[in-house]
Amino acid sequence: MGTDSLGRDLFSAVVHGARTSLLVSVGVAIPAALIGLLVGLTSGYMGGRIDNVLMRITEFIQIIPRFFLAIVVLAIFGDGYRNLVFVLAISSWPVIGRAVRSQALAVRELPYVESARAAGARVPRIIAREILPSMWSILTVMTGLLLADVILIEASLSFLGLGDPNRASWGRLASDAQQYLRVAWWLAVFPGVAIAVAVIGVNLVVDGWNRNRIEDGR
Repeated sequence: MGTDSLGRDLFSAVVHGARTSLLVSVGVAIPAALIGLLVGLTSGYMGGRIDNVLMRITEFIQIIPRFFLAIVVLAIFGDGYRNLVFVLAISSWPVIGRAVRSQALAVRELPYVESARAAGARVPRIIAREILPSMWSILTVMTGLLLADVILIEASLSFLGLGDPNRASWGRLASDAQQYLRVAWWLAVFPGVAIAVAVIGVNLVVDGWNRNRIEDGR
């Protein structure tokens, strides 16, 4: 991959940038998936006023543009990755929550759920034993899409200079390469290729895992 303007190995920088981007994406996806799963299951199964309140909160958070919210938070509280992970996790769960809620609304009326309810099973047991297993496919797909989305957001923020200056990232490498585009094209191309490969790879892995799960279910 060549070297940068200071003679440093670009391949090593891209590898270290992968660590940063993937850690941020996983750090955002795990809490966002847990919050979305909890809210979606509760809203979809309980219905009524609880569903109405939770969905209004979900819609309020969902209309906030995550990218610009992250810019504001990082500009006010500093450009550390902890702040970035926190603000993206808090603002990313509504999409997962709404998808889980839709699935829960369909599953709660199925005969085996009605049988568990008629047998006197408590609500937490019904949700955990009867409804939750049917959520893994949609949860996996939505979490995979979120992982890819967060990789792009983190790269964009780092490209704008809002990432952690003490850590290598693909966006920062692409940003530093702008002044050398005419004489060292590889400085911008390889970090960009790494971003594209990571995003496509995450989607392919999630799609393949989901296909195998569906085939095993059959």
